[in-house]
Parts: sequence; C-alpha cells; structure tokens
Amino acid sequence: MQGLISVRASFSRRARTAFVVEGWQLKTHRQNQLVIGGARCALGPRESTRAAIEIVGDRITRILSSPTGLSGAKSDRISIDLSGFLILPGLVNAHDHLEFSLFPRLGIPPYRNYIEWGDDIHSRFPDIIAKHRAVPKEIRLWWGGLRNLLCGVTTVSHHNPLWPELRREDFPVRVVQEYGWGHSLALGGDLREAHAAAPVGRPFIVHACEGVDEQARQELWGLDRLGVLDDRTVLALMRARRASLIVCPSSNQFLFDRVPNLSLLGDIEKISLGSDSPLTAEGDLLDEIRFAIRFCGISASAAHQMVTTAPASILRLANGEGSIGESCVADLIAIRDTGQDSADRLDALSMNDVELVMIGGRVQLAADAMLERLPFAATQGLEPLSIDGSIRWLRAPVKALLQKAEDVFGKGEVRLGSRKLLIPAGVVAEYVN
Repeated sequence: MQGLISVRASFSRRARTAFVVEGWQLKTHRQNQLVIGGARCALGPRESTRAAIEIVGDRITRILSSPTGLSGAKSDRISIDLSGFLILPGLVNAHDHLEFSLFPRLGIPPYRNYIEWGDDIHSRFPDIIAKHRAVPKEIRLWWGGLRNLLCGVTTVSHHNPLWPELRREDFPVRVVQEYGWGHSLALGGDLREAHAAAPVGRPFIVHACEGVDEQARQELWGLDRLGVLDDRTVLALMRARRASLIVCPSSNQFLFDRVPNLSLLGDIEKISLGSDSPLTAEGDLLDEIRFAIRFCGISASAAHQMVTTAPASILRLANGEGSIGESCVADLIAIRDTGQDSADRLDALSMNDVELVMIGGRVQLAADAMLERLPFAATQGLEPLSIDGSIRWLRAPVKALLQKAEDVFGKGEVRLGSRKLLIPAGVVAEYVN
C-alpha cells in the first residue's frame, strides 16, 4: 500500500524440480578474472567513459580505457565484447512487496487513505485475492524477484518480514537482509517496539501519510510522538528528524488521484523511488521512473540518483551498490547505446531495453541476442521466459515456477502486472542440475 507521502526506508537438459524452488540448485561458474570491453560505461547520471571493466569474483577491480592496459591478466581471463552497449549500475528498488507480484491492480479509486482502500478491495474482490493467495507464497516471492530482475533491479528492499526464500543465495536478485520495519501507524502493531528491535545502524521502514485526508496528515505527528523518527527512519518530519523519503508516485495517482510534487521536496537530503506492488503501481521500477519524470516535477538526473546512489545510502548498503567503480560489487545492466547520457535514457527505458543483468559478476538475465556474446559457462543455468512476446533468459527455475502459478490461474493466464508470461515455444533450454 502506498501514499501521497509514503516513506519507506539477490550438463543436463532437465532440472530437478520435485518442488519448484527446492529442486533448484545453484552452481557457480565464476571465472578468476572477467573483462567487459567495448561498451560505454555510465559513471553517473551525466558522466560516462568508454572503458574495460575488470571483475574478479564479485567485485569490480579495475576500470581502464583499454583491455590492453590490464597488465598481469591471468591466462584464464574471460572477455565479453559489449560494443554498442551502455553499461549502467544495477538499479536499487527501495520499496516493494515481493509476494504481490502476480496480483492485478485492485480498487475503484479515488480513496481518502490506505485504510479505506484496503477495506474496499477485501470487500469487493475477495475471490480474486483468495485465488492469488492460493499460489504458494514462496512461488509469489520468486516472481517478485523476477519482476525486479527483468527491469534491471539488482537490489530490492522488501517491506514485509524477511521470508526464508529471500535469504537464499540463488534468489534472482539481492534482497536487503538487515532492516527494521513496521507496516504503518494504523496497521503496524507496536511500532515503538519494532523500532527498538531494528538492527543497530540499519534502516527502519514504515508506511506513513498514505492518503489525502486529515487522518493521513496526522500520522506523521503520531509517529513522532512514538519516538520512531530518527536518522534511521525511512520516513519524514523530514529535515528536522533527518529521516529519508521513498515514494511510489504511480500508486499515489491510482489510489488518491494525486501525485507528490517532488520538486517541492528539494531540502530533504535523501529521496528514493520504489516500485511498490502491481496491486496499485503502474508497473515495474522503470515504469515508475518514467512516471516520476513526467508527472512529479523531477529531472532525469534526479530520477537516476533516486534508483542508484540515494537508495543505497538510505538502505545503508555498504558494497557500492548503485555505482560503478573500483571495489564496488559488480552489479551491472547493459542497454543499447544511443549516445545519450544514462539519465536521459531513463526517460524512455522499459523492460524490453534491458538486455543483460549481472549481479556480483554473475549473469542473471540475458536477451536472445546477448547470448551470442557471452561465454558458454556464463549462460549455464539460464531458462527462457516470454514476457508479452519478448524472450529473456533468466537464472531461475522459470518453467517450474510458471507451472506452479498455472496450477492456480490456468495455462497461459499468468501475468506480472499486465504482462503475459509464457514458456517460449520451440526454445530448448539447457540448464544446470
């Protein structure tokens, strides 16, 4: 659930899938040294350089103007030619509810606040809600991870308890592991206790002011009276308490027929974007970026920071997530190079433009054409998925996950938001046991 100021603060031809994710096994094929060359590398919203990126293990070790400058390269170095591509840092999604990824948008807006919306959808759509909840939660969580991976997200903050699936090494994207959370003032239980239990030095995340009525406006002061607003809180009095703000503006528009004017929030030091869930959002994080640029009074450069360095700071990420630089974790995405700065590309970027995603130096997603550029070892473990006719190869037990969802919805009736999911016909997948 979202709000006008909603603040929120990872060879065989058959995979063993006796029970979808339990049968999935991760095998690493990391090379001692990997070099990505030929591409233009985005070092910031308006800064780029044509460079070779050296990766050892899961880290970027060097960024050089030419692969020939890599002195002392090991004999087993693997090179990937990404000529014609622009490399961006993996995106950081500061707010999602991963288990709702298969749900459709629900509601007959506008509403005055999130409580009114919640009561309404449970009254109007109990059968739809029950049907979606019939899909096992661990399966829905995996689809939430894939929804993020498909749009170039490499790290996501899940605003709910950390379900065991989200701790798995083979989960499709990196999920923030250390945080405190409460749902909201009205639905969050004992927020003072939850805040006190948050890990030291880690964010405390809570929904607030989700609405356009007096009840929503008063929530912020209620939270302050509880003493849960501080520099760890992803929320706001904002400047006075040095708290941070995460907004999901397309959800605001859907629920309340209003969007936050982010240009008025310039004095708040840390602001980020989240995709929220398909229950209320426009789509994925890239859809949210485009929506925010077009309707919320922010620049493309600001939007770029709101899905890279800003959420990394808000969520207290410590491994260079959201950045490309030496010693940073090798979370990278590749899109076709049009000559534009990375910030300007975000204004029109969609899921269909993301052709490669690496997390910790490991290929997690590849478009069909990208497979030809990748070493064989890097493609092992990838399975194909058609998303509205666009094929992506994903490091996940895609076929088994889709079958589990189709057991509930029916053949060909599974969707991520509005996008239809199918196993491509005539495509032979080779994946790892």
